[in-house]
Amino acid sequence: MPVGNHPAHAETAQGGPLKRELGERHIRLMALGACIGVGLFLGSAKAIEMAGPAIMLSYIIGGLAILVIMRALGEMAVHNPVAGSFSSYAQDYLGPLAGFLTGWNYWFLWLVTCVAEITAVAIYMGIWFPDVPRWIWALMALGSMGAVNLVAVKAFGEFEFWFALIKIVTIIAMVLGGIGIIAFGFGNDGVAVGISNLWSNGGFMPNGVTGVLMSLQMVMFAYLGVEMIGLTAGEARNPQKTIPQAIGSVFWRILLFYVGALFVILSIYPWNEIGSQGSPFVMTFERLGIKTAAGIINFVVITAALSSCNGGIFSTGRMLYSLAQNGQAPAVFARTSKNGVPRNALLLSMGALLLGVLANYLVPEKVFVWVTSIATFGAIWTWVMILLAQLKFRAGLSSAERKALKYRMWLWPLSSYLALAFLVLVVGLMAYFEDTRVALYIGPAFLVLLTALYYTFRLAPKQAQGVVSPAA
Repeated sequence: MPVGNHPAHAETAQGGPLKRELGERHIRLMALGACIGVGLFLGSAKAIEMAGPAIMLSYIIGGLAILVIMRALGEMAVHNPVAGSFSSYAQDYLGPLAGFLTGWNYWFLWLVTCVAEITAVAIYMGIWFPDVPRWIWALMALGSMGAVNLVAVKAFGEFEFWFALIKIVTIIAMVLGGIGIIAFGFGNDGVAVGISNLWSNGGFMPNGVTGVLMSLQMVMFAYLGVEMIGLTAGEARNPQKTIPQAIGSVFWRILLFYVGALFVILSIYPWNEIGSQGSPFVMTFERLGIKTAAGIINFVVITAALSSCNGGIFSTGRMLYSLAQNGQAPAVFARTSKNGVPRNALLLSMGALLLGVLANYLVPEKVFVWVTSIATFGAIWTWVMILLAQLKFRAGLSSAERKALKYRMWLWPLSSYLALAFLVLVVGLMAYFEDTRVALYIGPAFLVLLTALYYTFRLAPKQAQGVVSPAA
């Protein structure tokens, strides 16, 4: 049954519906910024260490899979634009349990990711203000981004627009400057550096195919957040136009921002030295004669972390709002403010993030690394649900309805099955390598816990709105 006709989707009296205030430029820049995280600016050193220059191949392979996943999401989002996006589609096409698991899993993974980003803000503010305790910066980051989200969706869109623009301008400047160093010898006494570093230090694939495979888990973690575009569908002014445009440019963004930036970095510096002397972005700008490069990149990293935190608070709030509408969270979280913001859902997410910030300073660093692996597992679950829901959605349409679709998946269903096979491969690799194996203990255990809660507290269908959620 389409989401819009679901009885649990009736708007609550308080505040009215979400407002369609996200314009074309907001969603386009959000799409650009969604898959550019702090990791790229800090050099993606760990992934480069695994794969060498062949890390570019890893990003292209992962990018193709993401392109298929986003195309599948886009087909459903254009046909039926709702705030709950993939959680709502999982419920409608795969069943209530699938929707419940997908929604709460996504809420949890963004909490984990947000805590990481808030911590990053605190660490990098500490470079400028070493005497100020980190928890103060973490609290200020959470408070400021939370306030932006609570005002109105348009405020969120504006902040995300400018945050994304800062990241994009920085990367383009680095790529152009790097090309100047490679081709014209800028900052190198006029001697062109060339691109021989791509194969000079053990070859293009120094650690073989194994190195490329090992890097895939980290590459896919870098793409976490790109599916957030789907969550904007319920508040986009013209989703039929803006969502396809944003999704259609995903692959080219990946080529420019990840592959382009890594091509420049790996051409200028030997791959086995990257990360040992600080951020490649800082080194490149300093080589071009920009003495304040470290400060500039520090500012950009902070805005990148704030951007991810801003998007994470948006995502958790909208997902909780959608779960409440579906009767899979307390009805109080389906209420909106007079500005059309799901305030209660946002406040719960921010409260959970406060605990996360506290926990981050209490647990050992190794445990925190494990938690980001768990977020990767959560992202893969989300992407699998998107592909499965789209397969079921398309299969349920008549021939005439399929032809009438305004935005269609390419090479359906082959492309969906290939993307699913790739995600299964990534999970298999996570199980194979010891560092990421812990995610396959905790991730599925969390899903089992959610399933137990679902069946323990679930009431009769006619009383769907009374379902008790794990957050209740």
